[in-house]
Formats: sequence, C-alpha cells, structure tokens
Amino acid sequence: MRDLLFSKRTTNAFPSVFATLFMSLHEIFVVDKKVISDYQKAKNSLDNLIARIESGRKAGSPEERRKNIDTVKGLLASCLIDAEGTQHIYGTHSTVEIQNSIRRSEIEHPNYELKQGLLSLTENRERDDNVINKVINTICAMANNGPQSSGKIIIGVADKEADKERIKNLDHIEPKPIGKRYVVGVKREAESLGVSVEQYFSVWKDGIRNSDLSLALKDSVLSNIDYNDFFGLGVITITVPPQKEMSYVGDDTYLRSGDDTLKAENAKQIASIAKRF
Repeated sequence: MRDLLFSKRTTNAFPSVFATLFMSLHEIFVVDKKVISDYQKAKNSLDNLIARIESGRKAGSPEERRKNIDTVKGLLASCLIDAEGTQHIYGTHSTVEIQNSIRRSEIEHPNYELKQGLLSLTENRERDDNVINKVINTICAMANNGPQSSGKIIIGVADKEADKERIKNLDHIEPKPIGKRYVVGVKREAESLGVSVEQYFSVWKDGIRNSDLSLALKDSVLSNIDYNDFFGLGVITITVPPQKEMSYVGDDTYLRSGDDTLKAENAKQIASIAKRF
C-alpha cells in the first residue's frame, strides 16, 4: 500500500494518509452504501495519492480532513456502484471465513462442496451448464442433512493438482493454495466468457432461481449467496441454511454420502431423510 500511495519510499506521512483512506472507504461502504465495481481502476485512481491530498500539519484539522476525504471519494467515484441493501457489509463472507471453509471441506465432506467453475478445462473452454444442475442437486442434498445442519458450496476452487496446473496454464493466473486445495477463482471464467463479474455471478443466481428446488430452500439460498474478490481471483460462496423440512428438486430428492451427492432411489433412503426432520 505504501508503494501505491507514495511516489517515493517514505514512512513519515503514512499513518495520516492511511487514516484518510480508511475514513473515506468507511463513508463509501457504510454511509453512502456503495461497492467497488472495478478494483483495478480503483487501485489506479489511488496511485500517488500523497500528491493530491494535504499530509502536513494542517491535515489533522477537521476542515482539511474533510477536504482530504472528499478528494479520495472523488477519485474513486467512477469505480463505484450502488449496493443492494447492507449485505456487502454485514452478510458477505470474509476472506478468513472462506479460507476456513476451504480447510474444513477436507474433513467435513457432507457439509462442503468445492467447484472450479462452469467452463471445461479443454482448449475451447466450453460452458458446461450441467455443473449448475449438479450444484442444485447438492444444495438439496445438504439441506436434507437435517434441521441442525448447514452447508457451503464454494465456486472457484480446484481440489486436484492436475486441475490447478491446467487452469494455471489455460487462464494465466496464479492459484492460491489453501490447505490441500487451490483457489483458482471465477474472474478468469468471466473473462473467458467475455462478461463482467456481475453478469457471471448472475448466471449462478439465475440458475438457482429458475431451478425446481423446494421454494423455501430456494429463497433461503438466494438470500445467502455472495461474491468475494479473494485476492483478485474472485470466489462465489453459496450457503445452504438449515431447513425445517425435507427438500426436493422437482419430484426427486437427494442426500450426501461423504463428499458425493446421490439421488434417493428407493423408499428406504427417502424415509431415512424424512426421519431427520
């Protein structure tokens, strides 16, 4: 951050400039209810910020502090869009929570699922819509774990070394290892599809919204799906809240067996799920 905010290496004014940036972002996110739509553009806008604001002794006065905050907000204005409610502040997953969920997925198999994304790992990068159908079935299966159980599906994570290397070569990104998993993100897929991250996110939301999931389950999942930039790679987290009754996809129902999602094929399996509720 110091290299971004200053043209020359220094530490003298760093605390005051950092405080200005912090207060500016607080007003943007909390007071004005905005979110950043283009992180690279936002970063570029803050380049050599020290040259655009007061950092001397006057910077501590209320008047100069206000001017500095307004300057920062002005620089970032073209990178912001209105947020929908307060989900971006209070309801989204933090980076630490995502890291913990990825680590827990290694041992709590029935409650966690990781997907690398929508696109095949072939050279033509074809979109595989069946991935969304599999995720919808998994949502149903996790909901059927019982009224005291929740689940998480994280999109943008590879669980195999070979997949990680393939994605690295195809999309020219540097995966981030978390435990035995690799975060490869979904921004790379949005770029391959020629769409914005917001449009890519909508593909997943619309897939769930237009599915045959039980209505109560569908509504609760759509209220608990969010996006995290996660070190510039971008991941989507789908949370499956505890349900009060057995869930279905159309006329079918599903259950988890370890990290596998299985269709309940007989009356005994269906009865076993029903007993949990």
